[in-house]
Amino acid sequence: MPPRIDLRSDTVTQPTPAMRQAMAAAVVGDDVFGEDPTVNALETLAAARLGKEAALFVTSGTQGNLASLLAHCGRGDEVIMGDQAHTFLYEQGGSAALGGIHPRTLPNQPDGTLRLEDIAAAIRSDNPHFPVSRLVCLENTHNRCSGACLTPDYTAAVAELAHRHGLKLHLDGARIFNAAVALGVDVQELVRPADSVTFCLSKGLAAPVGSVICGPADFIHRARRARKVLGGGMRQAGILAAAGIVALNEMVERLADDHAHARLLAEGIAELPGIRLDLKRVQTNIVIFALDHPRLTPAVLVEELRRREVGILAIGGNQLRAVTHYGIEREHIEEAVAAFRAILTTGIG
Repeated sequence: MPPRIDLRSDTVTQPTPAMRQAMAAAVVGDDVFGEDPTVNALETLAAARLGKEAALFVTSGTQGNLASLLAHCGRGDEVIMGDQAHTFLYEQGGSAALGGIHPRTLPNQPDGTLRLEDIAAAIRSDNPHFPVSRLVCLENTHNRCSGACLTPDYTAAVAELAHRHGLKLHLDGARIFNAAVALGVDVQELVRPADSVTFCLSKGLAAPVGSVICGPADFIHRARRARKVLGGGMRQAGILAAAGIVALNEMVERLADDHAHARLLAEGIAELPGIRLDLKRVQTNIVIFALDHPRLTPAVLVEELRRREVGILAIGGNQLRAVTHYGIEREHIEEAVAAFRAILTTGIG
């Protein structure tokens, strides 16, 4: 059973009552034939919301990113991305395994950015010894960089650099609406410079399944072909898309609550023994912290918290992560902080 206060990820959200009603009532057709009216409505809504020409409903963020890379790149082409990027770390190397696309990784800065000079230096010259630089990928918000937000100005600068050298820019915007809410800007400002963008419906927006790719119509045509070869051609998918429509229409503004709860959690545990946490890095709904404790390892802390019905994740080394989301309220955060305090202070001093 999952822990009652489940902070492992915002992927654990449950659909809202309105989503369940919409799913039950959805009008459906065969989406591979382009005949599911609810999928078509979601794609139209998503494209308009992000200011792009067209959109494509896919099963997951991983599938969305891979289909996007396959639509942008051919075999042997190179994609430039961060060494902490979700696409590089957590998507099983799909672009290389299935697309023959070579990853060129650059150091992510603590704020989730790649240095412009590093990107410029990584773009290959026209030389038969080298793969062809075809694409730059950014991630906003940046998962492994504590949910950091990339600003519109930064994304525009990367896009200008990429386009000047004939490359495209893909934005892994799994949590792009978190960034928009945290920065107080329209989501279109964040994605306008990008040639393509993916965003998740099944994280903070609380839909049960799915992501959306947005971009120009010719790019979406290629991405649709890629989705099919990846096994993502769904049939009466409107049952799922209906929840995505509710997510976009009703669940964006409430992301501010998740951000406030993440800040409350971070402030509550930052001063506890053995916790190293930079509060300035908590911008959205992700809290990443280090554990340096004389008698606890991350695995033990995770287990002790779970015994108290609180779930978090160990993410490597001495790093742990907690993520707030729909269904987590202030009282849950207060209970979680109390559990941290009980575990970390027992036998101290």
